[in-house]
Amino acid sequence: MIPIIICATMGLAPPTNVRAYDKPDDGGGTVVIEWQLSPEDAAVERYEIYRSADGADFERVGFIGKGRNNIEDNTADGIPYRYKVAAVIDSVRSYSEPSANVFSRPQWIDRPKLNVFAALIIFGAIILYFTYAARRGKAMFIRKIAGVQAIDDAVGRATEMGKPILYCPGIGYIEDIATIASLNILGEVAKKCAQYDTKLINPNRDPIVYTVAREIIKESYANVGRPDSFDPDCAYYVTDSQFAYAAAIDGVMLRERPATNFLVGWFRAESLILAETGASTGAIQIAGTDQVSQLPFFVTACDYTLIGEELYAASAYISKEPLLLGSIKGEDWGKFFIGLVLIIASVIALLTALPVLGLFN
Repeated sequence: MIPIIICATMGLAPPTNVRAYDKPDDGGGTVVIEWQLSPEDAAVERYEIYRSADGADFERVGFIGKGRNNIEDNTADGIPYRYKVAAVIDSVRSYSEPSANVFSRPQWIDRPKLNVFAALIIFGAIILYFTYAARRGKAMFIRKIAGVQAIDDAVGRATEMGKPILYCPGIGYIEDIATIASLNILGEVAKKCAQYDTKLINPNRDPIVYTVAREIIKESYANVGRPDSFDPDCAYYVTDSQFAYAAAIDGVMLRERPATNFLVGWFRAESLILAETGASTGAIQIAGTDQVSQLPFFVTACDYTLIGEELYAASAYISKEPLLLGSIKGEDWGKFFIGLVLIIASVIALLTALPVLGLFN
């Protein structure tokens, strides 16, 4: 109580109307404290916030500069808290009256993000519609991708030459989207290799990717009715070292002289090393990645390159799987509507700004 007597002598008025409430539209654990500034706010150095938990003594939990009249405090849900605010000049503090009890709790709905929820519902409905239509046999047009169309020719060339096909899924992990897309393409390439009895070589950097790739190849051979032709050693684990893996693949290219190299997946600095080595052997090279920084190397050194989203669409293009086709078409239409909304919003914003700029009355 001594600071209050001192500040009363100095005439420092305390903040008033302190109000604490649970922060809306959050996951809980946050209380907002608001107050009316002290009449001597211009002379105040700062405002200190004091908290009492469940009837205990007040303790300082934070401070904020002058001219500011709200702050957030992290709390435990379900416990009653009271707050008071002190205006501070040097060592003098003038305390407000305590606020009413407040509880923090999580909310079920984040109302400012309802527009995102509505967009997700619409986007999901579009994808479900196209998936349903694809399963009913409706023809789905997907723009032709040169790199995908070349797969048949590349496999046929390897078969005629009696040489193997090298498929490199990159250095990504199984959770990478590019790696998943690459494994989908690997399954279709493996089917064609099984049909033409062409040797497939699939070195892998990650043990999990290797395990998945091996099972995909095995299943592809079984799906075309040639399970006996599957070679368990066609897919193998090399090393998790980036450049040791690149060196190993370069060695395969130089020793085995594959007729076709697939470099499809998640790549980093080793991309140019692989692509240049493959080009020096005279192999047809089909590359694809979503890493923008590596695309120039593939475009320069490879015959065909799947750029960005073409990598994701390629598996749907090859397999004609209804689920994949529906997803691709749904995403395309979703992007169309998003672009349309952005154009309309931009036009409205421009027309609104013209009177302000004095260009239109």
